[in-house]
Amino acid sequence: MLQRIQTLYLLAAFGLCIACLCSPIAHFLVTGTDEIIDMYNLWLVSAEGAHMFSFCPVLMVLLLITATALFLDVWLFTRRALQMRLATFCMLLLIAWNIVYGILTFLLSTEMQATWRPHWTAALPAASLILTYLAFRGILKDDMLVRSLDRLR
Repeated sequence: MLQRIQTLYLLAAFGLCIACLCSPIAHFLVTGTDEIIDMYNLWLVSAEGAHMFSFCPVLMVLLLITATALFLDVWLFTRRALQMRLATFCMLLLIAWNIVYGILTFLLSTEMQATWRPHWTAALPAASLILTYLAFRGILKDDMLVRSLDRLR
């Protein structure tokens, strides 16, 4: 199971999702002041450390569901059709995370009248999307190989 390349891709995608959950994903610099506000997946944190609750739980829920599904996808190696469907579902969730991230940062920057600067960890879900796609291709190749061997029998 662990010697399959798609398993390694899925585990790496899972790790990237978890790393993104624990890190800031954007910085907002409020115009007119020197206040910097960090955006996490769940909340906004000001420089004083005060948590300001905002729309951000949507991002956290999307990443939690994706990370859980990616972890479960590793253990479905005997059921390739279900594994491919779950990988496709994870890819759709990661695309949704990137869309929601763009919308939220735009809305929050206009609401706070701040300039927005992305953090490097905001690229982790996109990297996870690429790894999940590579895992999907590996699963598809395995499925095609098994089908071709069944035809030879």
